[in-house]
Amino acid sequence: MSGWNADTAAGPLEPGSVILVEGSSFCISSRNGDIHPGLPHGVFHDDTRILSVLHLTVNGEPVEPLTAKLKEPYRALFAGRVHSSDGHPDTPLIVERLREVGAGILERITVRNYSSVPARCVVSLRVESDFADLFEVKEARFQRQWDQSREPDGTALTIRATWHDIRKAVVVSGAGAEASPEGLTYRIVAPPHGLWSASVSVVPLREEAGSGGQFVRPDEDQSIRRDLRRQEWVARIPVLRMGNRSIERTLRRSYDDLGSLRIEDPAHPERIVVAAGAPWFMTLFGRDSLWASLMALPVDPSLAFGTLQTLADHQGMAVDAMSEEEPGKILHEVRFGVSTGLALGGKSAYYGSVDATPLFVALFGEVSRWGFAPESISALLPHVDRALAWIRNYGDRDRDGFVEYARLNDRGLINQGWKDSWDGINFADGRLAEPPIALCEVQAYVYGAYLARSWLAYDAGDFALAAEYRNLAEELKARFNEAFWLSERGYYAVALDGRKRPVDACASNMGHCLLFGIVDDDKAPLVAERLMSKEMFSGWGVRTLASDMEAYNPVSYHNGSVWPHDNAIIAAGLLRYGFKDHVQRISTALLEAAEFSDGRLPELFCGFSRDHFDEPVPYPTACSPQAWAATTPVMLIKNLMGYYADVARGGLWMDPAFPESYGDLHITNAPMANGRITIDISGADAKVTGMPAGMKFYRGIRPRATELAERAKGRSEQ
Repeated sequence: MSGWNADTAAGPLEPGSVILVEGSSFCISSRNGDIHPGLPHGVFHDDTRILSVLHLTVNGEPVEPLTAKLKEPYRALFAGRVHSSDGHPDTPLIVERLREVGAGILERITVRNYSSVPARCVVSLRVESDFADLFEVKEARFQRQWDQSREPDGTALTIRATWHDIRKAVVVSGAGAEASPEGLTYRIVAPPHGLWSASVSVVPLREEAGSGGQFVRPDEDQSIRRDLRRQEWVARIPVLRMGNRSIERTLRRSYDDLGSLRIEDPAHPERIVVAAGAPWFMTLFGRDSLWASLMALPVDPSLAFGTLQTLADHQGMAVDAMSEEEPGKILHEVRFGVSTGLALGGKSAYYGSVDATPLFVALFGEVSRWGFAPESISALLPHVDRALAWIRNYGDRDRDGFVEYARLNDRGLINQGWKDSWDGINFADGRLAEPPIALCEVQAYVYGAYLARSWLAYDAGDFALAAEYRNLAEELKARFNEAFWLSERGYYAVALDGRKRPVDACASNMGHCLLFGIVDDDKAPLVAERLMSKEMFSGWGVRTLASDMEAYNPVSYHNGSVWPHDNAIIAAGLLRYGFKDHVQRISTALLEAAEFSDGRLPELFCGFSRDHFDEPVPYPTACSPQAWAATTPVMLIKNLMGYYADVARGGLWMDPAFPESYGDLHITNAPMANGRITIDISGADAKVTGMPAGMKFYRGIRPRATELAERAKGRSEQ
């Protein structure tokens, strides 16, 4: 996950932790619904933990968990039992908690009495709020001491806190409760074979310095609107059936998780973007949101366009060493409501990413093919050109033709590619690479950005600009294959270090180079062979680092683990060069891995061999759901469908390569141009119905950006 700093990571969530997500708000609790101190639990809103303790007791006893059922991404039902006071193992009292997260939480507590006599109970909720920001909780590094007051008033408890000139407050309330400084208490009677029920809300009270603030209690209408928003989105996305029910379940889970990770752009509520992942990254990230929305194009193309628009709005304008902002640069992450003293770079927006900017351009080229209004595409082109100017003026620091990074202050990320842990880039002998560092995949992204701009210019009739960027791409490809290729090892260096020495570790990064086409054709078979070797392929996926490298550790974040999104990109790259068998092997391994986690792929898992452990070993602090892991199954199936759209050219291309075990695929309501299509795939046969006017279905491979650039070359030379 982008933004991770492995040396300051929070401890793992306990097994069975329940995570609810709604926009930028989320709740983490144990299986009985309680929120415990000392764990990364809590109710978070605008990157602030508004509730750090929530303990429910009945007659002074905690509730023993029975089950926790996620009903929607933002709603869960917890069930537990109350210990019997007579020493018998069974109990007639069952407690249910139906919790919903929004701007706080709304919880319906129900006590069911299965005995023939009334049950008198004291139901208590103990609550605390530490108003810690997300970074403090994530890193277990609490720097602020708030002055607190606790004000009970009838059925509500208000907790107020101040720190310097910042004021925060939260209100805990429930009709029929008795409020005290510790929380809420209900003295109830559950009738024989009956039930008692009450609702409790926990929401922030807005208290700006010098103003009275505003408090809005969550109500049933808000829940209904939230459900309607989700139903509207579900109605817009494809409906699928697959012969292999396990894969179908995984894809449906991906749809659900993607829906939960959609957040509103605060400046444009009508614009939906993709957050990076729960629980710690429910915000806009440059690279993560770009990749995830691109991978989700067949599900909802509007997510990619909204992400591009919002990133364009935040594009760098000035030079700022603390935030690492530079003109034209695309941000790494943006945060709301956190202490700037803890945020990366000391500001809410941080720009320490070397790859988000070329990805912005390269992926804009792909998104522009999906039939968005020409005026909307044109409105983003100035931002594309500013990003390209950053690549040439700031990204290439020493004018050697490669884009490199070195952090601008000692609080920024040491490594600024997708492997951004402090030890993520190293030599074969384990030595850390010293900056400035030029990553191999970043050069591939730049190559893709140049080609995208070339054919966009060609489409607009600007043949001179098309030729300029085509030539830049050709020159970069030649330099790249000369400087990064390790002929004696048969693979590409992961990077060049600050002294322009090839960083010779065998890493998964070179798989990204395949996708963008910067790899010479004669080198591709050697790269494919190395990626699928026993040192790289664990049986569950391609490792981030080969097992014969000195820094290899299967339980590391970036030095031997398996990342699903990394594998989806590698599989797409292998497919580009014709290695269909390898693509099937990687895809099947990952989809089988998802079976061990209820159909949900985690952010990453450990890199142990499948021969060593016959189940994927979880990585303790992996995010789940996480955006590019959630969209990985979508991309894997898209790859195997050979599914590519180019609305501007009036075509949809498909070249299926499903393994027999996947069975037939039937998709309805798939977005295409201004319509919806139905897709049927059986073996190598594909059928599409409902194509919009002016669109044709082609059996085969869509022209690549390299081919379009060649066409532009021929046209410009006429």
